[in-house]
Amino acid sequence: MTIVAAAPSASAPAPAGGKGVGPLLRAWRERRRVSQLELALRADSSARHISFIETGRSRPSEEMVLRLAEHLDVPVRERNSLLLAAGYAPYYPETPLDDPALDALRDGMERLIQGYEPYPALVVDAGYTVVAANRGITLLLEGVPEKLMSPAPNAMRLTLHPEGMAPRIRNLREWRGHLLAQMERQIALQRSEQLRALYEEVAAYPVPEDAPDVEPAEPVAYFALPLRIEHDGRVLSFVSSISTFNTPMDVTVAELAIETFLPADPATAKYLHALAG
Repeated sequence: MTIVAAAPSASAPAPAGGKGVGPLLRAWRERRRVSQLELALRADSSARHISFIETGRSRPSEEMVLRLAEHLDVPVRERNSLLLAAGYAPYYPETPLDDPALDALRDGMERLIQGYEPYPALVVDAGYTVVAANRGITLLLEGVPEKLMSPAPNAMRLTLHPEGMAPRIRNLREWRGHLLAQMERQIALQRSEQLRALYEEVAAYPVPEDAPDVEPAEPVAYFALPLRIEHDGRVLSFVSSISTFNTPMDVTVAELAIETFLPADPATAKYLHALAG
């Protein structure tokens, strides 16, 4: 199964609460726990200049905003917000995923996740909308109703909704806690109302009191928290790995994540290869 959907177009980001660039940069610096002196050394500036920028006494150049944002590891979308707050135009474009300019990117992602078969793999955007998936994902989605699959499937809803994968996840409480913590970390870095709304929605899904958190019959030395999910009377174990693009120059590309599910034990790997024939 392959799904390719256009990423929703978004208007240019606006500074939060009408703040100038100085308070925004200070907030990012404090979030990264970097002193003014340390940031100045990284950006080939002075602590005095950084202080003047943060207090609004000095207006940074476009180049300085981008340099400081880079050294503070600010997400690409938020770098555009910093530029707007400083009175400059956004630097990074936000190209729709179905734009011909991203043909090579889409083809590359599809080849990558198809090459991972029979193991599950998918691509999601910043709001966890699934934009591509391989045939291995169908195994995890067995029994999920069509209403959760259209018009645009969302990975968090598919996993945690009471009619989605949740009833078959044998360590639901543990896996749910992991996913919610992951979303909380993202919300701390992104001023995204869409992401916060999604978090509040999935966090409110009921968890049955008797939701299983069942240990394997035989102790297994997992090297990461596994997703333990039932399929056709068997319990399969996966550990997930998330990859993003290095040094992206486009907001859409920066917010894509490729998640692959690696068998966490030999029995799961053997079963998947047997199903693939």
